[in-house]
Amino acid sequence: MPRIAAGIAASIVCTLSAPAALAWSDPGHEVVGLIADHYLKPAVRQKVQAMLAGDTTGLARSTGISDEATWADKYRDSDRYTTHVRYNLTHEWHFVDVEIQGPDYDKACFNHAAAQPTASQGPAKACVADRIDAFIAELKDPNADADERRMALQFLLHFVGDVHQPLHTIDDKDQGGNLKKAKSDGQKTDTLHHYWDAVFVSRLGGTPTLIANGLIKTTTAANVKAWSKGTARSWALQSSQIARSHGYGDLPQPDADGKYVLPASYVTNATKLCARQLARAGVRLAKVLNEALQ
Repeated sequence: MPRIAAGIAASIVCTLSAPAALAWSDPGHEVVGLIADHYLKPAVRQKVQAMLAGDTTGLARSTGISDEATWADKYRDSDRYTTHVRYNLTHEWHFVDVEIQGPDYDKACFNHAAAQPTASQGPAKACVADRIDAFIAELKDPNADADERRMALQFLLHFVGDVHQPLHTIDDKDQGGNLKKAKSDGQKTDTLHHYWDAVFVSRLGGTPTLIANGLIKTTTAANVKAWSKGTARSWALQSSQIARSHGYGDLPQPDADGKYVLPASYVTNATKLCARQLARAGVRLAKVLNEALQ
């Protein structure tokens, strides 16, 4: 189910003024950026830094890779309550809604609509995996417009993270968990999507830098080799299977109010899965950038 109404639905669950949770939280994306930076080749890191230094939008907190990994959300929301041009163009690029009932990847990717002359122009109906492929192709092209290549980089920093958030890759007619209420010990009632976006990431403890460093330390050379394989499509389907088996498959029955009270076992397992997905995303983002900018 497309999430055109996700902002409205989430505001009903949360507050009328808060935007819907549609991606890893900022700290989650920062973790992915920091992990990727660790695995970049030195020459590629220099190219990335130089390209991002040209960002004059002021949407990210800084032009460092970890802050720029949050840029695509800021870009999407920059006219969300005014002209809606950027919002309407890009908001469906952050996910791929593979339905639990009757999963159809091609349908979830809008049957792979034809691209526009530049990737940043659309199409609006495009899934995150197809957007990753389009922006990779653009980033690889040294003859592409410099501003367009920088936008391709900025979107990739974010979308490779998004495709690893399990609830960005599945739907149970609930807008990827945005219409399910959840609660765990010590946490307020929020959407199931928000729990996977932010709550489980926060349970990893500390700042994004501390989380990233911890994940890097526990990532083996064998992990890096294994995770560096595949495509945006296979990464999306892997995330979708995690969501199917655990994000939804491990849910308890809802209570009388329709709320899912998450047991400690669910929270612990989901936290571990989020840690693994953040690490995978960082390694795979580095792989994408190393290949595109070598």
